[in-house]
Amino acid sequence: MKNTAFTLMCILIILFTSCDSTTTTTETVDVEMDTVTIDRHLSILASDEFMGRKPFTEGEEKTVHYLESELRAMGLRPGNGDSYFQDVPLVEITGYQSPDMTIRIRNTTKAFKANEDFVVYSERVEEELALDQSELVFAGFGIVAPEYGWNDYDGLNVEGKTVIVMVNDPGFGSGDDKLFKGDEMTYYGRWTYKYEEAARQGAAGVLIVHETIPAGYPWTVVQSSWTGAKLNLDDPNPPYKCAIQGWITRNMAGELFNDADIENHSQLAKTAGFKPILMNMNASVELRNEVKRDMSKNVVALLPGTEQKDEYIIYSSHWDHLGTGDVVDGDSIYNGAHDNATGVTGMLAIAEAFAKLEKKPKRSLVFIFVTAEEQGLLGSAFYGQNPIYPPNQTVANINMDGLPAYGEMKDLTITGYGQSELDEYAKAEAEKQGRYIIPDPDPGKGYFFRSDHFNFAKVGIPALYASGSFEHMTKGKEFIEEKTQEYLAYKYHRQGDNYEPEEWDLKGIALDAKLLFNVGYRLANESYFPQWSEGSEFKAKRDADMSLKKR
Repeated sequence: MKNTAFTLMCILIILFTSCDSTTTTTETVDVEMDTVTIDRHLSILASDEFMGRKPFTEGEEKTVHYLESELRAMGLRPGNGDSYFQDVPLVEITGYQSPDMTIRIRNTTKAFKANEDFVVYSERVEEELALDQSELVFAGFGIVAPEYGWNDYDGLNVEGKTVIVMVNDPGFGSGDDKLFKGDEMTYYGRWTYKYEEAARQGAAGVLIVHETIPAGYPWTVVQSSWTGAKLNLDDPNPPYKCAIQGWITRNMAGELFNDADIENHSQLAKTAGFKPILMNMNASVELRNEVKRDMSKNVVALLPGTEQKDEYIIYSSHWDHLGTGDVVDGDSIYNGAHDNATGVTGMLAIAEAFAKLEKKPKRSLVFIFVTAEEQGLLGSAFYGQNPIYPPNQTVANINMDGLPAYGEMKDLTITGYGQSELDEYAKAEAEKQGRYIIPDPDPGKGYFFRSDHFNFAKVGIPALYASGSFEHMTKGKEFIEEKTQEYLAYKYHRQGDNYEPEEWDLKGIALDAKLLFNVGYRLANESYFPQWSEGSEFKAKRDADMSLKKR
């Protein structure tokens, strides 16, 4: 009897403790994702009629009203009070660069060509800006990271000067996985951070040296994404921004470093104890801005929970793309079929599947189609600063940005793998589909900081960003590698990102959508709040918010 009692007690302990883990529910439901519906959404959203879905254009009006109509037809409620929209105030700045940037080197002057050698713009809401004989400083990677004992600005006041900084961070390509995070990019490697830090240091200008591999995209993406009209949040009290910010090519940088007698600049910048270097040259360039203020929109829909209505799972996907541009091969429209009509379509399929459930989930589901991701994650940044649903009552974010267009995938690649317990949810659902989990195989490109889940993570909400992207279910890895390289070289952020029904296999989008539905369904029917992993930079914010909730 004693042994039986002891055994029973052990079983009860195991059952009790398992209630506080990620396996608190075994509820499942079998849903099918309709590729016919996916095709319909893609054909509409990526069509020329939607004009590249850029904020502040007719394309935005068509897009947001299409989404509102579809969500209403599903029976989902408005997600922002009695509205399906969250207004996002933006300012559009169209910058016109001077044709040349002149560099005065001792008694000589060199001229570099706009777009060919450099691209500059400004986030200041001012009509005319310039660098006028601004002193150039090589500031390594432009990083101040106390936790890594790193300060590229140490010992030099750069106020009023222009800093030249390397892309990515010191760990990339170093062969040392203890230097920052080795080949995995940290936030310090992102161009957004470099601009922010240069501004904190009081610099007048900041120029990032572009290199394709550590940047993660070719110079053509800089030319298309950092020229013309750019959007920013319309902040009534904006923080200080550098007057001029932008990029220079590797060739231009090499010429400047040679003239400044700086040898092995890349290796030098990766050396512990690096100090900024005065280059003994001055830069001049002008910028004229046209400024327009307007209101864009996040689209938000709600499926209320049946029991834990005040706890939310948020699905997110950005509806915007780049609009129209120069005519290339007879095409001027950036249709953004893969980026990100696929993600929007996948989320619509998921929303419809939840709406059709006979037995609705216990927790609430929120579907947010955010604006201006292509302009710097602005719609999700605004939501993070102005949340409709409290972050400490938000269980998780599941983000979709670019679902597989070429059929079912054997892998599920998790960008930011190891950051949170949501990995385990994804792994469990992948295994049910006969798939395997892998981390992002190219972590040096910093994809974790390049889509909207990042702004949910910044306010403490555990975020999952995952899709099949590495190995085709039947055609293998080489097939997908070929398609990926073709996309990056000829279609990413170009007019060639079109929906091609005769080539695309929508079963991949459907399979990923079903997996991400299942993750959300499980989260929506349990009481557990997934946690950030120890060592995650987002854990402290979440812990602080959750402690406030318990008071």
